[in-house]
Amino acid sequence: MAYKSAYTFINLPVKEINRTKEFFGSIGFEFNPQFSDEKSACLIINDNTSVQLLEESYFGSFINKPVANVAGAAGAIIALSADSRAHVDELADKALAAGGKQSKEPADHGFMYVRSFEDLDGHLWEIAYMDPNFQMPQE
Repeated sequence: MAYKSAYTFINLPVKEINRTKEFFGSIGFEFNPQFSDEKSACLIINDNTSVQLLEESYFGSFINKPVANVAGAAGAIIALSADSRAHVDELADKALAAGGKQSKEPADHGFMYVRSFEDLDGHLWEIAYMDPNFQMPQE
């Protein structure tokens, strides 16, 4: 039987938790106070997924190697789906207005539309809309 997680936490180091909460709050994300405190914030993605934003020193207490500097290198891309192309633009525009940086030009693949940005700490995010009726061609 394949492994299935009931709940997923993605953990990311951040430099300043209050600044980070303000950034994601201005995009429209909410936080779970049950898993948030003065050095961390639990950003809600959906009912089964959250991103645990941890100040770098706190993040470092969970690992046995240095915290990566993602401002100069990429280690992951967090990709989220949106309900429509307009929703992709809305979220990406809010991220840029809040201080995020565009990391790539928008990509329109016909069946999929994607916008990408870096958050305040350099983590890469993508917002994508995929046509629910699209089928990959079968050989």
